[in-house]
Amino acid sequence: MAPESEQFVVITGGPGSGKSTLIAQLQEMGYARSLEAGRGIIQDQVAIGGPALPWTDPTLFAELMLCWELRSYRMAVEQKAPVFFDRGVPDIVGYLRLEGLPVPDHLHAAAKTIRYHPRVFIAPPWPEIYEQDSERKQSHAEAERTYEFMVATYTAYGYELVHLPRAPVAERTRFITDFLR
Repeated sequence: MAPESEQFVVITGGPGSGKSTLIAQLQEMGYARSLEAGRGIIQDQVAIGGPALPWTDPTLFAELMLCWELRSYRMAVEQKAPVFFDRGVPDIVGYLRLEGLPVPDHLHAAAKTIRYHPRVFIAPPWPEIYEQDSERKQSHAEAERTYEFMVATYTAYGYELVHLPRAPVAERTRFITDFLR
């Protein structure tokens, strides 16, 4: 494992489980963060009428997510303190498996090479806060399946999962910062 990867902390889980809100709070506290690839790509592709959307071409969507995550990782190397990632490369593997699509060898290679902190925080499905929006079109049942695929995928790549409590963002933030101390 590269020495800097200990500083790269992933927060993953199904859609609508409070990950992005939590990472935004950590950013407000002064921590560096990455932006979620999926949501950013959807916004960009919709804005330009592009084809790389999960409901149009999920394989192309996955390739753009991989490019986004590789760039986010490269940019994080320049940071001197912890960086919180709103998902990581293994999420793309989980996404393709969830969709029943093949995972290309180069994506497996990326998930094995691009390493993060050995403990990954995972947000469980949380029906009380789940909401669909213009980028999040999955049903809550699909969000639960996504969570299950992320558990399986991160475990398969050798990460230890730390389950986040279903709690207000301040409590979740404290949970993460205390855990990392």
